[in-house]
Amino acid sequence: MSALGSRGDRPRPRKPPGRRGVLVLLASILVLAAAAVAAVAAGGMLPGSAGRPCQAAFVPAFFSPAGWTRAVTGSNVPGTMILDITTSGAGSAPEPAFQAAVKKAQAAGVTVLGYANTSFGARPATAVEQDVRHYKAWYGVTSILLDQAATGAGKLGYYRRLAGFIRSVDPGAAVWLNPGLYPDQRYMAIASVVMAFEGPYSGYSRLRVPAWVSRYPAAKFAHTIYATPGSQLASAISLARSRHAGWVFVTDRSGANPYDGLPGFWPREQATVARGCHG
Repeated sequence: MSALGSRGDRPRPRKPPGRRGVLVLLASILVLAAAAVAAVAAGGMLPGSAGRPCQAAFVPAFFSPAGWTRAVTGSNVPGTMILDITTSGAGSAPEPAFQAAVKKAQAAGVTVLGYANTSFGARPATAVEQDVRHYKAWYGVTSILLDQAATGAGKLGYYRRLAGFIRSVDPGAAVWLNPGLYPDQRYMAIASVVMAFEGPYSGYSRLRVPAWVSRYPAAKFAHTIYATPGSQLASAISLARSRHAGWVFVTDRSGANPYDGLPGFWPREQATVARGCHG
């Protein structure tokens, strides 16, 4: 809210701009438009028709390179895939099969994120930074998912440091944080995308979204919904859209690792997400 309105002051009338003023105004509009496009690109989302944001599918691709080929085959490829080499990060050496899979995904227009576990802020930042270097050197990947992210204000400095390092390696890199729930709002200034839900569909149906979420673009939020019955796929995607989540991944898989393969309804999921943008 502007302080002007609270004081009851009124702005003075202005003269109509001349030719020079119009040119300056147009230049300002172009700069603002470019900034808006850059902000959208950082989140990886495009605005939908009638002001409604599009959704995009992403895939926690914690499976073999063969599964990667299936994910990027067809017209509706995911916007983002997450590369998980080990349970903590990039591993100790490059893996040629994954190098080829990443290249194929990138050629299809997919943004690939490297996976790095932060252990809720307990993992040494230097170890995470080493993962960032390895992902770039071995796989040509600079955008990063920081998993097991903290939610409290006490770890803001830790994640600011990591986000700053990632962006020093590549200023255009996306930084995803995965706390699995809505964190302290100040994390929104650190992350390109916050994974604000990770859990089963049974829990998702009862999710409560903080009021402050509507102040940000939908492209800033991702929801991961596993153990979803096929009959509830459309409902899960619709709920994610109504809850201001621009990124969504839904799977019917469950267990210790529900991301060890694509969902059984993957083609239908892709089509349903795509329809949400254009229908």
